[in-house]
Amino acid sequence: MSLLWEKDLYSKLNREYNNVITKQGKDKRSHVSKAAQLLGEQILALNIGYLTSDKEDNELYTPYYATDHIIKYLPKDKIIWCPFDENWSAFYNRLKEEGYNVIRSSLAEGQDFFNYEPEKWDIIVSNPPFSIKDKVLERLYSFNKPFAVLLPLNSLQGKTRYKYFKDGIQILSFDARICYHNKEHMDSVVKGSPFATAYFCRDLLPKDLIIEKLITYERPLGE
Repeated sequence: MSLLWEKDLYSKLNREYNNVITKQGKDKRSHVSKAAQLLGEQILALNIGYLTSDKEDNELYTPYYATDHIIKYLPKDKIIWCPFDENWSAFYNRLKEEGYNVIRSSLAEGQDFFNYEPEKWDIIVSNPPFSIKDKVLERLYSFNKPFAVLLPLNSLQGKTRYKYFKDGIQILSFDARICYHNKEHMDSVVKGSPFATAYFCRDLLPKDLIIEKLITYERPLGE
């Protein structure tokens, strides 16, 4: 639902309620009008929460369990580049554990994704900052190579991203929301993610849409 539609809904509710109780007294009219106002405010709040759900803290770190769901789709004979990852990253460590040829880079070490590229790599796998997803997608599509990145699920819609997705996009989504680590919770994830995320992929999955049961477990980052 759009904000304009919801504001219009509130206005209509308010008018209709007032028309119905016009003959029932001032107190009744005030009570019902207030109810309509509260309903409209709740609808607006829900919508605003949805629209801003990808503007959460950029410092969200992927749990180990979320990496397992994409790893099984990665060919073992390819070089995997994790361009937003520290040495304690779940992606980097799980890929090494599974015997992949994996390299990583990070802005903290002076390797900016937008002007740095390893000499050899085949597939990008990572969890980029959500606030710059459009810029990240532009860079990803410019390589014309396979990738898998975690993004808010509502990133699928948008005029800016349409120009990329129309050339091909695959989604690996789940029956539940992935919960993430942050700086204060490196040992365990923060329960109750306010938004859904999924793997946005290109030329990687066996079909364009896959929905899996999310299998979770606890494992501290940096272990």
